[in-house]
Amino acid sequence: MAFAPSSMKLTSTAFAEGGRIPKKHTGEDVDVSPALAWTDAPEGTRSFAVVCHDPDAPLVTPDGDYGFSHWVLYNIPADVTRLDEGDQRFTQGLKGTGQPGYMGPMPPPGHGIHHYYFWVLALSSEPNLEAGLSLSGLLSKVEPTLLGMNRLIGEYSRG
Repeated sequence: MAFAPSSMKLTSTAFAEGGRIPKKHTGEDVDVSPALAWTDAPEGTRSFAVVCHDPDAPLVTPDGDYGFSHWVLYNIPADVTRLDEGDQRFTQGLKGTGQPGYMGPMPPPGHGIHHYYFWVLALSSEPNLEAGLSLSGLLSKVEPTLLGMNRLIGEYSRG
């Protein structure tokens, strides 16, 4: 299956679709991940993954990846349909700095509005992926088992 949005729905109590991400969830403040919840997972879902990516970051890696990965989280069991604010459960992959965990928005000052894509992926595979996957590593591993996905986009800018 190609990576394309499905009928799943992803929401947050911290910000609305297309809305500004509160400072609390950025590198300018507490830098805690926002609460997320999802519904309408496809039949046969056995695990989930959640990622946050900033395609507006002016970065391209030698292997052709672009933007900046702010969060890579996976091995989420199928009976979980929400993450609390600052949730530390499940397997933390590597963000763009090469370190695990969440890193909130913090675009360069004056760089304009950046868009942060929070994605939930529904997978037909059991939650047993190894720790330490980057965003591209995760996507290459889960693509054959992807049943559905969708996103929530938030914005952030610094003066």
